[in-house]
Amino acid sequence: MKYIFIAIIAYFIGNISFAYILGKIFEKKDVREYGSGNAGTTNALRTFGKKIGAMVLVGDVLKGLVAVVLGRSIGSELGAYLGGAFAIIGHNWPVLLNFKGGKGVATTIGVMAIINPFLTILCVILGLIIIIISRTVSLGSIIGMASAPLVALIFIKPFQGQLLIFCFFIAGMSIFRHKDNINRLIRGEENKF
Repeated sequence: MKYIFIAIIAYFIGNISFAYILGKIFEKKDVREYGSGNAGTTNALRTFGKKIGAMVLVGDVLKGLVAVVLGRSIGSELGAYLGGAFAIIGHNWPVLLNFKGGKGVATTIGVMAIINPFLTILCVILGLIIIIISRTVSLGSIIGMASAPLVALIFIKPFQGQLLIFCFFIAGMSIFRHKDNINRLIRGEENKF
C-alpha cells in the first residue's frame, strides 16, 4: 500500500508545472501555446527569457528531489526509485494539464541527483559538452540522459541492478519524449541556440 501512496503523491508532485504556473503569473501566457508546445524548462527559457527559464529549471529539479526524498523516507530505496519514476511521468504527462507536459530532463536531473549524484554529474557534464559543441539543447539532453545506462555500467562500482534498470527507464523516457527532436535532428532542422 505504501508504494501505491508513493506513486500517487510523486505523480502529482510531477504535475506541478513551473513552466505553466510561472508563465501564467509573470507573462499571462500558457507556455504550451508557444515554441515547442512543451511545458518544460527549455521552452520556458525560449518563450519567457532567462529569469523565468531559470526559475522553471530550479522548480523542475526540486520536484524531482522532493519526490525521491519522500519515496525514500516512506519506502526505502525502492520507494526512492518509484518516487523518481512517477515524478518524471507526472511531469511528462500531467493529468492537471490534460497530459501535455514537458520532456522531463530537469526533473530527471533532480531525481538522479538524489539517487546517484556521481552518475548525475557525469551525465550532465556529457550533455553540456554536447550542447556547447552542437549548439543544440535537445541533442545534449538526449545524449546526457540516454548515456546513463552506459555511464552506470562503466563508472558505478559495485554493480547496482536497480540503478541500471532505472537508468534504462530514464534513457527510454528521454528518447521517447524527444522523438520529434530526433526526427528534426536527422533532417537537419532542429533549432540551435
